[in-house]
Amino acid sequence: MNSMNKLLLAAVICASSSVQAAGDIEAGKEISAAKCQACHGLEGNGENEMFPRLAGQYADYMVMALRHYRDGSRLNPIMAGQTVGLSEQDMQDVAAWFASQSGLVTSNQPRTISK
Repeated sequence: MNSMNKLLLAAVICASSSVQAAGDIEAGKEISAAKCQACHGLEGNGENEMFPRLAGQYADYMVMALRHYRDGSRLNPIMAGQTVGLSEQDMQDVAAWFASQSGLVTSNQPRTISK
């Protein structure tokens, strides 16, 4: 087997193992209802522009962000409090839930400040 085939095989194995470690969408929905809904909305399309929309976000990005809030390397007192007590599996689950939702489609119009 040449080195390119070995590299391709290694990439396929890594990709398949990360898929197997994916979160449980239904468990993530329960976590969202308990911890996320007030600010982000149950499905991640909250109405308040102060809080980011999470629907359709990449799961791996969300897990990384949650880890960083929990360990303090990403500073936000609200999110730090929300991530206390979340296990690695909880983070995988809630990330899978939001990643499975349809994101809000917005126009390409620039946002303006109303006077």
